[in-house]
Amino acid sequence: MLDGFQAGLSWSIILRKRDAFRRAFKQFDPEVVARFRERDITRLLADPGIVRSRVKIEATIAGARAYLTMQASGTDFSTYAWRAVGGTSIQNSGPVPAKTPLSEEISKSLKERGFKFVGPTIVYAWMQASGLVNDHSADCFRRIPISRMGRL
Repeated sequence: MLDGFQAGLSWSIILRKRDAFRRAFKQFDPEVVARFRERDITRLLADPGIVRSRVKIEATIAGARAYLTMQASGTDFSTYAWRAVGGTSIQNSGPVPAKTPLSEEISKSLKERGFKFVGPTIVYAWMQASGLVNDHSADCFRRIPISRMGRL
């Protein structure tokens, strides 16, 4: 969700607003967010603590609904994500891409499942943020911990 809101903005803006996002979107509880209606969108559009973008707010609500649909069909989102990368964090070196063929593939799959605002660049940023992809430089203190991530 935060990756979608970050699109076109700096991460520092989103990170400074993270607590306000958490409050506004009810601790990111998908069961609660999926029930948001127009009055909730109006409330969120008036909240100066978050990025007030109707399309991003509506995408977040759609994402909560899509997530719950996946869950109801027996698809665990975490397992879905980690399967996409073969169960372990992809270790990259060299120039950091904005998107990859894999982020394009995941983007398409998420859109087919009803997620919105999940283009390949946003998906790649999410892959980085969640540890599915490790683009940390060799001398970065986070490279080794991220390299150990995986779920399958």
